[in-house]
Amino acid sequence: MNFNIVWAVVVRHLYNFKHSLDRITDAFYWPAMDIFIWGFTAQYITKQANQLPQIIILLLSGVILWLVVWRAQYEITVNLLEEMWSRNLVNIFSSPLRVREWVLAVFILGLIKMFFSVGFSIFLAIILYKTNIFSLGLYLIPFIVSLTLTGWAVGLFVSGLIIRYGMRIQTFAWGGIALLSPFSGVYYPISTLPIWAQKVAMFVPTSYIFEGMRSVIFKGSMLYSDLFKSFAINAVFMIVGLLFFNLMFKKSKLRGLADLE
Repeated sequence: MNFNIVWAVVVRHLYNFKHSLDRITDAFYWPAMDIFIWGFTAQYITKQANQLPQIIILLLSGVILWLVVWRAQYEITVNLLEEMWSRNLVNIFSSPLRVREWVLAVFILGLIKMFFSVGFSIFLAIILYKTNIFSLGLYLIPFIVSLTLTGWAVGLFVSGLIIRYGMRIQTFAWGGIALLSPFSGVYYPISTLPIWAQKVAMFVPTSYIFEGMRSVIFKGSMLYSDLFKSFAINAVFMIVGLLFFNLMFKKSKLRGLADLE
């Protein structure tokens, strides 16, 4: 066996690792997110060990509701990437299709796929764990609407980056929304976070929804002011996301959309 050849293959992949954002993200970003989220979750569960039934409902409800955010963002960014992977981006935008029509189409597509994904998740939670997210009652409607808006806003912003800088930053299509997760308190109260992270969470619309979810599970109600704050921040997020995506699309169009493919 020629170990010089073996080492050459190793070095070749190390150089690729150094210049690949996807691989760097896999090596550092996702482990950091896991440690951050599940570390605080473990601390919270340890303190609430005497309320195990509510904790199980809380965790499964958090998983299902976070799926709403992730699915809303995912459908926008990955549908854009699919057009770029198939080298079809120039074709669709050389047709009469306008940007706002494409955005509306991926919004609708995301809602359809979200319905099936979330519905399937709810079914599994009921069958396997006897946990029914519909116990949240009518609060479930504004929760899902607000979380969908957050996913759309982040999806538009990330898509704007991708359509401006191309597939070399495609990892943000999967990792963009995850950046909000630690500050959303999906599985633990915001009060569990360090002070600096709590201040960041004040500007994250999903934090108010998941805090509200816990309030409904443990107290049966939530502050309507938190719902208002969530929708108000989402309104700002959506405006910024739409304007940013439109601006990045125009810049890329001037440079040539074919360069992205």
